[in-house]
Amino acid sequence: MSIFSKMFGGTKDDKAAQAPTEAEVMLQQQVEAQLRTLIDPNTGRDFVSEKTVKRIAVDGSDVSVDIVLPYPAASVLESLQQMIAQGLQGIAGIGSISVKLSSQIVSHAVQRGVPLLAGVKNIIAVASGKGGVGKSTTAVNLALALAAEGARVGLLDADIYGPSQPTMMGLEGQKPESPDGKSMTPLLNYGVQTMSIGFMIDPEQPMVWRGPMVTQALTQLLNETRWDNLDYLVIDLPPGTGDIQLTLAQKIPVTGAVIVTTPQDIALLDARKGLKMFEKVGIPILGIVENMSMHICSNCGHTEPIFGSGGGARMCADYNIGLLGQLPLDMGIRLSADAGKPSVVAEPDGQVATIYKQIARKVAVKVGEKAQDHSAKFPKIVIQNT
Repeated sequence: MSIFSKMFGGTKDDKAAQAPTEAEVMLQQQVEAQLRTLIDPNTGRDFVSEKTVKRIAVDGSDVSVDIVLPYPAASVLESLQQMIAQGLQGIAGIGSISVKLSSQIVSHAVQRGVPLLAGVKNIIAVASGKGGVGKSTTAVNLALALAAEGARVGLLDADIYGPSQPTMMGLEGQKPESPDGKSMTPLLNYGVQTMSIGFMIDPEQPMVWRGPMVTQALTQLLNETRWDNLDYLVIDLPPGTGDIQLTLAQKIPVTGAVIVTTPQDIALLDARKGLKMFEKVGIPILGIVENMSMHICSNCGHTEPIFGSGGGARMCADYNIGLLGQLPLDMGIRLSADAGKPSVVAEPDGQVATIYKQIARKVAVKVGEKAQDHSAKFPKIVIQNT
């Protein structure tokens, strides 16, 4: 189907008379050709080949273009519109230019045989093979950044032994409601739907549970939460490659995983194990986030790679995956998370928030590049005895 269209009105005979002129057809072709030269900076591909151009309408010399992005990009939509409009202005004979940009998030393929979760289009697992690398801080800021970009987002705290998201999300002391006694409504703050075992236990109560109890708790938290039409559900996993990670791989429809590490060799060793685990169970890696890449002295501004440098980039090169971003060892990140107002909402226009938003767009682009899930389009076949 051509992406060229002309708006018609009136009777059937009128419509025939209003068929596009040769000049209009030529202008449409020039617009399409020009769009093939304009590169979406978030994907690295032109708008036509990435199939985001949905409509080109030509009326005389006036042109309108509709582009639907497969990822949320609220913070850059205006700059993209200006870039496209400026790129089309050079076409000879073109009149007014209207560029309409929007985002539409759809469900993408998950592990074979695992059904999608009701109310959730895509699940993103945030993992690390080692504790203390900033995984939970990355997960909460990733969720907030996706929401800031215009997506409907949820956050599941899957760290049953050490839940931290109630504190980071500013929801400490609150408890979810159950409208029917069987399911729970996630708590909402900063535009993100959040669920954690931490909402249901005393903060000082240790979770002395064996593996089967932990996996059952995770399954219940996931399936018995009334997620409301999420584009993305970010799951903050505990460190390691144990029972929860195995349950995630076997029973939870994961679209892709993000690995968090520091440049330190010891952290990279464990991060590689986590990456290999996801590869073995068929969950694609969306990329790597390198935390604590460098320390910037708050007094003199001197930059020093305390935990080494280039580790995340080397790991990406070894496994042919993308480096989503590098975050500094910044006291503000820790203080904001501890205060229940993470960096993306504490300083939305700050340098750290900008990095998290860039990471979020890269993650969303990676998800958007995956094959779409079409299971919902197939009818359910029910066999009954008659």
